[in-house]
Amino acid sequence: MSSFQIVALMVVAYIIVIAAVSFIARKAGATSEGFVRGGRVFPAAVIGLFMASEVVGTTASIGTAQGAFTYGISAAWNLGALGIGFIVFAVLFARRFKQLDEVTISGALERGYGVGVRRAASVIMIVSLLLVATAAYVSGGAMISALLRIDANWAVVIVGVLSSVYVVIGGMRSVIYTNLINVFVKVVGIVVVAVSAYSAAGGYEHISVSLPSKMLDWDGVGWNQIGAWLIAGGGAMFATQYVVQAMTAVDNEAKARNAGFYTSLVLIPYGFLAALIGVCAAVVHPDIDSIQALPTMVVRLSPILQGIAVTGLIASVFGLISALTIGASTLLLKDFYQPYFNPSDNERKAVRFARLSTLGCGLIPVAAALGASDVLGMTFLAKALRASLAVFVVLMFRRPSYGSRQGALAALCLSLPAVIGWYAAGDPFGIDNAYIAILTPLLVMTIAQLIGRGTKASAPLARTPSTAATASVADSCRETARTDT
Repeated sequence: MSSFQIVALMVVAYIIVIAAVSFIARKAGATSEGFVRGGRVFPAAVIGLFMASEVVGTTASIGTAQGAFTYGISAAWNLGALGIGFIVFAVLFARRFKQLDEVTISGALERGYGVGVRRAASVIMIVSLLLVATAAYVSGGAMISALLRIDANWAVVIVGVLSSVYVVIGGMRSVIYTNLINVFVKVVGIVVVAVSAYSAAGGYEHISVSLPSKMLDWDGVGWNQIGAWLIAGGGAMFATQYVVQAMTAVDNEAKARNAGFYTSLVLIPYGFLAALIGVCAAVVHPDIDSIQALPTMVVRLSPILQGIAVTGLIASVFGLISALTIGASTLLLKDFYQPYFNPSDNERKAVRFARLSTLGCGLIPVAAALGASDVLGMTFLAKALRASLAVFVVLMFRRPSYGSRQGALAALCLSLPAVIGWYAAGDPFGIDNAYIAILTPLLVMTIAQLIGRGTKASAPLARTPSTAATASVADSCRETARTDT
């Protein structure tokens, strides 16, 4: 059996396992709430690994290696910033989000800033998630094309269809279960590639004499870029849809906090390993295109190890896309379809829309991916947009009286064109768009604070047992009505 056949067989076996898990979990998606919440509570470690799997996609793996190929080991800050962000999230915000028990970030922001901000935040988050999905398809397509020897465009289409369909089958529970498999396969795969790449590069001594010394400096990429990663990456974790959605799948505040710590334990070392692969590729294959840094090192492996690595990289695509699609479809369902097109809360219509929107959110970025190339830039543009929302998360929980509801709405409406425009202009004056994402809402809210006009924001109230019981009774009444009908 050829090495290609061995790799293909291992990939097919992985896809069959993922499909089987989704099929088993399909009953949890029979209702709209089950589809978006998972239908049960999970241990903190499970949710922590689930969130890590969501973050460690192809843009994190291939994008970090790509950055390290050019700038050196300091590209590890790309993922390290996310790990730090999850630590801050765990300490300061996980408990607060669990108290709110909101399944969307926009629903949480509505508690402090009103329904207008909810709609605007939802639009920004959907745009952000679809941008990340586009970047995931670009890097995933490039990787699969190189490793499985198929056309890159066809690789994008195949990944888009497969990763979207298995989420449609099982909803949030299938995403959680399959991402547990994905994170294990990813970690094993990245370790295998990193060890092989380090050996191929001749170890530290040979790497240090083969590359400029700046390639091995932890600040080689520049503190301006590292700061932008900390803001856009770490800050984005405070206001990411699939992170907030995951918080509803644990049953108490302590588990919500611990889940954030578990996530950081995966992200920080994973970032170092991905960056190490990029540095080693710069030694072994200095003339290749930077985006091929990781795939090229995979090709050097023995057939079995290559199969493990390729399966891990494909798991990176599936894990990330599943989180993005379920997050975007949840926002569309909760913030637009239910209030405007299904006010009577018809469960059958809600489930049908949840499934169709999940499929759509998985396939729309496929078209965009066919003409895109800047993986890291696109990813951090998306994180910058979420960092704008993180400003309001911090203010809502820490300074709820700062600014006004009208100022918050104006700030969000300005942030989207400001950040995208700054990115499109090439980050003028060397100022990264992440800083624009933070400064724009802060400036607008400060003006609103100084003017002193408009309705003040309010501290979001935790969901008390009484309100939870009321909601449960209301849900039961609706279920009874549907049954009677």
